Amino acid sequence: MDAPPPNRWLMLALGTAAQTSAFVFVYGLPYLIPELRSAEHLTLAQAGAVVATPTAGLLLALYAWGAATDRWGERIVLTTGLGLGTVALAATPAAHGLALLSLLFALAGAAGASVSAASGRVVLGWFPPEQRGLAMGLRQTSTPLSMLVAAVTMPPLAQAYGLRGALAFAAGLCGLMAVLVALCVVDPPRPPKSPAGGERPRSPYREARLWRIHGASALMVWPQFTVGAFGLVYLTDVCGWSAVTAGQFMAVGQAFAAVCRVGAGQWSDRVGSRLRPMRTLAVAVGALCLLLAAFAHVRWVAVPVLIVLCGLSASTNGLSFTSVAELAGPHWAGRTLAVQNTGQNLTASLCPPVVGALIAAAGYGPAFAVAGACALTAIGTLPPRSGRAGGGTTLPRPSARDAATAGGAPSAGSPAPGGPTGR
Repeated sequence: MDAPPPNRWLMLALGTAAQTSAFVFVYGLPYLIPELRSAEHLTLAQAGAVVATPTAGLLLALYAWGAATDRWGERIVLTTGLGLGTVALAATPAAHGLALLSLLFALAGAAGASVSAASGRVVLGWFPPEQRGLAMGLRQTSTPLSMLVAAVTMPPLAQAYGLRGALAFAAGLCGLMAVLVALCVVDPPRPPKSPAGGERPRSPYREARLWRIHGASALMVWPQFTVGAFGLVYLTDVCGWSAVTAGQFMAVGQAFAAVCRVGAGQWSDRVGSRLRPMRTLAVAVGALCLLLAAFAHVRWVAVPVLIVLCGLSASTNGLSFTSVAELAGPHWAGRTLAVQNTGQNLTASLCPPVVGALIAAAGYGPAFAVAGACALTAIGTLPPRSGRAGGGTTLPRPSARDAATAGGAPSAGSPAPGGPTGR
């Protein structure tokens, strides 16, 4: 007799918690720069280079973890990655010197890439198409959650217990989630690897559609990081706010971003499309960025627009991830999510130095205008409304059978990620 399907909401909670735990270290490391400099006698430039190593490791490992997920499944990859991250972080108390610390941090970042590649598949695999947008929107709140946890825990831990104490906390989180994932995560069902004719699943990258979604989502990262990275600086430099007040304002914006991600996912489920809401949101983000550029020195206009942009500029993230996974199919979803993560992280890494240089040379208005241009360019980059279904274009209406299984796994008739969702 077949085992009963797991509770899909538990799978969502585990996937979100795994992503949050893995990235507390990545987002928390910048808060440890003072302790890092003091403990290792580093210059500010050296400390900055060390802080960048986890992201470098993550980018280099993303595709490999995605391929491993497609081959061996989500639970094995999540458990292995979180376990390796725990080992790398637990080894830092015995490590001294710039080279060895950088290596361990890069290995921890590379291990954390496993969660980016696999946790989304767990969520998408256990939810039917009409609930995936909401589920992925909830899962994507892991980014603001990890930033929140890092900001609340890492500075006081470093002050009380030093650099190694803060890193031990991050290692403990990863270790705890590795155990929970190993015990509780169940890989979603997949169709056979070869169709009836015996042919291997066709690569989704043979068509331009998937590349266009990758490109559009990378373009949408630019306004998100322009606002996120320089919103506080804008409020202090132009509006004359204190850093504390500006930080509290931006924290409200991050909370709004989490709400917008969930709302956008639920909207996409309701209208039966991922790309239609993404287009509408890109129009709104582009228009608001241009409005902010035009009124950058008019505070009563700029400040409300800035906080709205904090939310809306982050709202399309879950839509694009859900769309590429659905288009790719269950045997390619891990790799496509890895490529999606790689493109977004590369854009996020490039944006701050370029925007900082632009602000220094021309001011905030042109910087916000470039962000608006990126959002509007994303509209034309997205695939056209016509064409092959799937990939987030159209979704089936929920059947009675699907509704009856809403508390557990998708019914046998519910397509897996990337299945024929609109045919």
